[in-house]
Amino acid sequence: MAAQQPVVAGAEPFAADGTGVSGRIGVLVSHGFTGSPVSMRPWADRLAAAGYTVRLPLLPGHCTRWQDLNRTHWTDWYAEIRRAYAGLDDRCDVIFGCGLSLGGALVLRLAEDLGPYAKLAGLAVVNPAIGTLRKDAALAKYLAWLVPSRPGLGNDIKKPGVDEYCYKRTPLKALVSMMQMWRLIVADLDQIMVPVLMFRSQNDHVVDRLSGDLLLSRAISTTVTEVPLPDSYHVATLDNDAELIFSRTAEFIAEQARAVRT
Repeated sequence: MAAQQPVVAGAEPFAADGTGVSGRIGVLVSHGFTGSPVSMRPWADRLAAAGYTVRLPLLPGHCTRWQDLNRTHWTDWYAEIRRAYAGLDDRCDVIFGCGLSLGGALVLRLAEDLGPYAKLAGLAVVNPAIGTLRKDAALAKYLAWLVPSRPGLGNDIKKPGVDEYCYKRTPLKALVSMMQMWRLIVADLDQIMVPVLMFRSQNDHVVDRLSGDLLLSRAISTTVTEVPLPDSYHVATLDNDAELIFSRTAEFIAEQARAVRT
């Protein structure tokens, strides 16, 4: 097996330690499939500027070569999320999860696994990916043994001149693994006990409406608040509605943190 390549410069993980009362609030931020921390860095920077303790990990197999991603499994990505959460748990009183696409799916899984007695107090997800209506997706598990990759779907951004630092190819074995995770997440959506703020682009060329609809209909043990994004495509954290995402998330975290502490 070839050695994994160095991480692309500028796409490294990010961490910020807050101070005082705000620093006791932790935020775990996760990027998407074939993407990079670049897609989430403006969001993470805003959270850090508010004084929160922030962790934005690099998911295994990302930001090197697409072939490296094909050597990973969804459990590897999730293990990285659990490590980041554990680090926040050591220093924070309350924790929030934020994710884009696959990142949204990973923090949803985190909420399912942790249950109601953990420090996790809420989720903010942008175009979370937990299912698809695409008929060709069912063929991926067969094609993966014959074709290692397909053309990528990254950089779905309406705003011109923006790059999320993603792979140009979609590794099929990794895609199949992600879809295996989707089934587990959907089956356990009723286990999510923390409030969810879901941002959904009205024009998304990567994640179709099934994912958001599943979250709205099956997360029956909590509240899911949908916020439409009228002027962004899939990578909305770098797109025209980014400020809406950042401001509504700030309000959400402040409100939920107060509720936990009172």
